[in-house]
Amino acid sequence: MRFRKLVYFLILISGLFGCKNLEKTRTIKLAHGLDVNHSVHLAMVKMGVDLKELSDGKLILEIYPSQQLGTERQCLELLQIGSLDMTKVSVGVLENFAPKMKILGLPFLFRDRQHAFKVLDGPIGRQLLEDGEKYWLKGLGYYDAGSRSFYTKDRPINSPDDLDGLKIRVMESVTAIDMVTRLGGSPTPISWGELYTSLQQGVVDGAENNPPSFYLSRHYEVCKYYSLDEHTVLPDVLLAGTHLWNRLSLEEKGWLMQAVENSISYQRKLWMESEKEALDAVQEAGVKIIRPDKTLFSEKIKGIYEQYRENEELYRLIQEIQETQ
Repeated sequence: MRFRKLVYFLILISGLFGCKNLEKTRTIKLAHGLDVNHSVHLAMVKMGVDLKELSDGKLILEIYPSQQLGTERQCLELLQIGSLDMTKVSVGVLENFAPKMKILGLPFLFRDRQHAFKVLDGPIGRQLLEDGEKYWLKGLGYYDAGSRSFYTKDRPINSPDDLDGLKIRVMESVTAIDMVTRLGGSPTPISWGELYTSLQQGVVDGAENNPPSFYLSRHYEVCKYYSLDEHTVLPDVLLAGTHLWNRLSLEEKGWLMQAVENSISYQRKLWMESEKEALDAVQEAGVKIIRPDKTLFSEKIKGIYEQYRENEELYRLIQEIQETQ
């Protein structure tokens, strides 16, 4: 009888200690829509390793890639209701949830990559991230997503006139839809996961994205023309739900932000390598790379900026971005 009581006592103590250890560990669920070979996913893996090390195992990152938990829009909705902790989305999708973000999707807004980083890593970029908190989205930082350009199935895009009559897949972004319309194309919002089949079946004639995404999605198997007009420098945004953020202690927030900053720096280096690798690979697969006169495109969409004059705050931000040196 004494032995049985001792066993029960030991089981109870073991259970109590087990619960205590469980309380010390917080698992953070992060979902995104990219391939596991993408620089963003690789940077997230590093983030997880760093986070575990910085927190001494108290914070664990669990990553769900390749739209396992839904599209970018669906992941944002899961973040808002607290069913998901973190995600990565394109600014083009985020503008539907945090409206001020739409200015980052304006075509030919940035002079080059260095100008973009100066803005994103500075006061303007931080202001835009903070603005998302009122929509339950805590912006943590920006990953490099390069420049977006058009790729098509049946004819090259040498000038905006070549887009006339073509159905071009765009993100669910008012800014992207407006841009393609002004350039003469027919914008068609389609989920990223459905795009390969849509290109195959002729639902759309082409799309627009950066070189690594064009390559890793295998869209080059269907589209044999890639026109580097580089119309938008559209960053990816790493986000946490405010449901998670508000539960973290100051120390935990510090660990997470350090791991985030490490991953951003790492991803940007990987991105530069992946861009060259992607362009080399698609050319080898028979894709014709076109380098059109970009001014033909930028001149045609100038009017897109005028519609922001009525919004004094956004127009001022656009001017500040353009004036950033």
